[in-house]
Amino acid sequence: MKASRFFCLLLVCLFIVALPAQAQLKKRVAVSRFEDRSGSGYHSLGEGIADMLVTALVKSGKFAVIERQEIDRIIHEQQFGTSFMVTPETAPKVGQLLGAELFIVGSVSEFGQKESNISGGMSILGGGVSTKQSRAVIDIRLINTSTGEIVAAESEEGTESSTGISVRYEDIDFSNQNSWNDTDIGKAAREAINGCVKLIAEKMEKIPWSGKILKMNADGTVLMKPGSEGKVKPGMEFFVFRKGEEVKDPDTGMILGSEESKVGKIQVVEDALMGKAAKAKVLEGTNFQVGDIVRDKEK
Repeated sequence: MKASRFFCLLLVCLFIVALPAQAQLKKRVAVSRFEDRSGSGYHSLGEGIADMLVTALVKSGKFAVIERQEIDRIIHEQQFGTSFMVTPETAPKVGQLLGAELFIVGSVSEFGQKESNISGGMSILGGGVSTKQSRAVIDIRLINTSTGEIVAAESEEGTESSTGISVRYEDIDFSNQNSWNDTDIGKAAREAINGCVKLIAEKMEKIPWSGKILKMNADGTVLMKPGSEGKVKPGMEFFVFRKGEEVKDPDTGMILGSEESKVGKIQVVEDALMGKAAKAKVLEGTNFQVGDIVRDKEK
């Protein structure tokens, strides 16, 4: 009886130890260049806000964030346009090519300051002693790249009030975070960004993790992505699926998705390509193809 209880306890402990390994897998996020709809006229504002979001996502440690250069390269190669702006319509295709589960499209709708002069008409070095309220409002849409569904469309805002010498921001290059990160408007923007990160983390929990088959090796192993940069470790097992034909709604013409069929199972044996990929042996199945989908759960 005691042996039986010990055996059951051992199984439970092994399950608890093994569970976090798969739960720690990092999902991939891509962030588009943001559009500036604030009317502020600040230089590179949309780019600066998007970069601030990328930095916050990386610092959170919860996501594998795709580099901006890689997004721009895909847009250029696929001829989605010359503006390097991703739209909700093109996000699913771009995201799938990048291997991202979530694509973030956004805009800055409000950005600036309101000042009340309290200096009694005096000025200091061309500025004025005033009470200021800085305000930033960011509109973001989170797009599931597998389904094309907009899983969230929200506005996040931030404010910062202070009393002191007013500062002119018209000449700041907002693409350089170091030049404005610690200003009042920078703090307001960061508050809005923190709201965005919280929303992304919440919605990302409901989107399944996925990877892709990159290559079939001559020794019978396969190369998949991601590797250790996505918390993929040797010993982990994954299921491999193949997408079928896309299904369109005959009334609206919208793509509803595609059915998937299981083609096999693999087990990671070592990290590869500086963490961007992993080498895996085949446990089940044959005839794997480049682009086959890797999932951590069997449907």
